[in-house]
Amino acid sequence: MDALHSTRRRVTAAFALAASAGLVLSACSGGPGDGASADDDPIVIGVSLPLTGDFSEPGKGVERGYEAWAQIVNEQGGLLGRQVELKILDDQSNADRVVSDYESLIAQDGVDLVFGPFSTRLVVPSARVAQEYGMLFVEPAGAAAEVFEQGFENLFYAAPAVANDHYNYLADYLLSLPEGERPKTAAVASMDDPFAQGTAYGLRDKLEEGGVEILVDEVYPPNTTDFSVIAAKIAESKADVVIGGSQYQDGVNLIIALQQLDYQPKVAAFSTAPTNPEFASAIGNQTEGILSPTGWSETASYPSNVEFVEQYTEIFGNPPAEDEANAYTTGQVVAAAVEAVGCAEQGECQQQLIDWLHENTVETVVGPLSWDEAGRPSGAHLIQQWVDGEIKIVLPDDAKEADFLIPKPAW
Repeated sequence: MDALHSTRRRVTAAFALAASAGLVLSACSGGPGDGASADDDPIVIGVSLPLTGDFSEPGKGVERGYEAWAQIVNEQGGLLGRQVELKILDDQSNADRVVSDYESLIAQDGVDLVFGPFSTRLVVPSARVAQEYGMLFVEPAGAAAEVFEQGFENLFYAAPAVANDHYNYLADYLLSLPEGERPKTAAVASMDDPFAQGTAYGLRDKLEEGGVEILVDEVYPPNTTDFSVIAAKIAESKADVVIGGSQYQDGVNLIIALQQLDYQPKVAAFSTAPTNPEFASAIGNQTEGILSPTGWSETASYPSNVEFVEQYTEIFGNPPAEDEANAYTTGQVVAAAVEAVGCAEQGECQQQLIDWLHENTVETVVGPLSWDEAGRPSGAHLIQQWVDGEIKIVLPDDAKEADFLIPKPAW
């Protein structure tokens, strides 16, 4: 919890600066103030996040993204002329807890709006609660196929592509290489998690369809810390490509185990983990050539992204990462609907917000977003690779910041 408390202190300090400049900024917990008219009350947004437990690292990133969005929006006058207030609960990475959190936020606390949590495992049950109450549900991290197979009409994923399509550019690139350079074998290890498996299996299946032989295909529980057995199977296979369907800590632990066995793949792709700010130091700064899909780039020139990176860095003292950007995008999507429809409260307003998003495109820090009837976005993820000690876009060609490294340099 030390990291969370530190984050809270930094945000509180930034909020105090805003207040000293004459801006009214609501706290990140509590309800509307007493004695004010409805038009003066803040718009309260309920969120449950995994601030402890298996998904705590990305969960805290999402929290920072939401808090940055709230501060920036409030500095610009709020929504509909009202300040926004975040009420954030810790679901402890537990699906039962996330359900009770959203029940409490909506039914007991009477929040005006809700934002989604992190992880497909938590998005599906919480979206179901939101749908039961007729609430708009925009979420930053539920990209697995099962999210969009539940019949939700209120859900929108605030990123460019669903999990199975995250690696499309990489699969196309590898399969387009001359026969002598094209990978022939692959090994896959994925957390038993819909998002992690979705990203890994999307790449696995496309490569297999293109003639790549899958030599290892392992699944491990979310709380796994010892990867010696899985790493040994991968190393013994000598597969050209290793695919890790990972969150954060599991990806770090698997890579360290592979390093210790001196397994040197030609291609190494891990979802989520390589984009985390702590990743390089966690694996001993042996990052060169590691790949990961990303729905966002710090250097993207979308006007709101330039503003986001600059202001987020001012608030927290360091640039944002993808989790923060996806959370910020969630706020942008909801804000666009609220401003367009002209309301933000429980009841008939929620259906108006849902209908508007189904019919419109929203400009965000990850580019323009639009959705199908199930809430799937229609874009594609970029492919990043660690090159010369920095993670840079290498695919597609029209967006690349560096040339693709293949074979991957030894770690």
